[in-house]
Amino acid sequence: MKQIFRTQGICAQAISVDVDDATGIINEVQFAGGCNGNTQGVAALVKGRKAEEVIPLIENINCGGKGTSCPAQLAAALKQMLSHE
Repeated sequence: MKQIFRTQGICAQAISVDVDDATGIINEVQFAGGCNGNTQGVAALVKGRKAEEVIPLIENINCGGKGTSCPAQLAAALKQMLSHE
């Protein structure tokens, strides 16, 4: 299942997420905008891992006192995807 999520409170405007329906494994993540090196790093680190395993690792990361971050917004997107299965 591939979906695009609009972000809130971060530099990246959207996150494209592809998660395998059967296994819950993250196939690909792409950020539109944001700090290119950081977003590429996050995408590379989560690829091949189960979404439910990744969420608690990244959901509370705060960037610059914004109360959220690119990883936290990815966690929110993953939660939303898992809740619609």
